Amino acid sequence: MMGFGPIAPEANEPLFHAPWERRALAISLAMGGTRQWNIDMSRHAREKIPSAQYWSLSYYEIWMEGLKRLLTERGLLDASIKKLPVLEAANVAPVLARGSPYTRNATAKPLFKIGDRVKVRNLHPEGHTRLPGYLRGATGEIALYHKAHVFPDSNAQGAGENPQHLYTLRFKARDVFGANTDDVLHADLFEPYLEAA
Repeated sequence: MMGFGPIAPEANEPLFHAPWERRALAISLAMGGTRQWNIDMSRHAREKIPSAQYWSLSYYEIWMEGLKRLLTERGLLDASIKKLPVLEAANVAPVLARGSPYTRNATAKPLFKIGDRVKVRNLHPEGHTRLPGYLRGATGEIALYHKAHVFPDSNAQGAGENPQHLYTLRFKARDVFGANTDDVLHADLFEPYLEAA
């Protein structure tokens, strides 16, 4: 999002600024292990935080607020809830190292191929999206094709994985940001975000 001033990276930034942040991540991972929601639902829960509150919170405060919303929405704060799967501490590192495959089989063939010029559609979806606002309306070139993947926009709504083709697009930075530069920008974008240029 534009308008928040320059980015000032913290030199030698630690993974956690305070012990509670490590615990916040651990709690989030443990609750994710219950399989009561998926990664896209988790992201969407954080995105639903009202703007004024969101911008007043630190990174891990945002994670905890999102988790609180997920727990409340699913009734998991009630003492009478059923027994949930447990992600034991000893299994966290192997689970994270293994990751989760997100490639899927698509029902349709890809619309675009490497080298095609495409335009990013000017979409404004209501829910979660992986479409960066600053790329809406920009024209780029397909640089890579990554097969079909879980479509986060529908997965976040609990509407299923809805596999969609995923591409890496190459943009000229001057076309996106109006900067006087020869730099390029790469972004991974799903096919429903794109149209032929």
